[in-house]
Amino acid sequence: MATILFYVTCKDKDEAKSIAKKLLEEKLIACANIFPEIDSFFWWQQKIDSAKEVPMILKTKKTLSKEVITKIKELHSYECPCIVEIPITGGYKEFLKWICEETK
Repeated sequence: MATILFYVTCKDKDEAKSIAKKLLEEKLIACANIFPEIDSFFWWQQKIDSAKEVPMILKTKKTLSKEVITKIKELHSYECPCIVEIPITGGYKEFLKWICEETK
């Protein structure tokens, strides 16, 4: 079964933890890695802006992609959250199997 990663940025660590916990409770992801705060620079409303953000990586099955995106959008505070899907093209087969076993 195909597995994927999601790269998501949040306004702070509390938001990242809240989203990760809900996704885990609903078995939409097998794991979330939440990183320390970063400085982000981006275009927003026709100007360059910046913010402190907390990035996270989520691990799940490809078949759950739409549900994960829908749930993140529902829980996220941003108008247009960064939710990027990254295919896993290889890796330790037992770990990838674990992702599939721990999700619905």
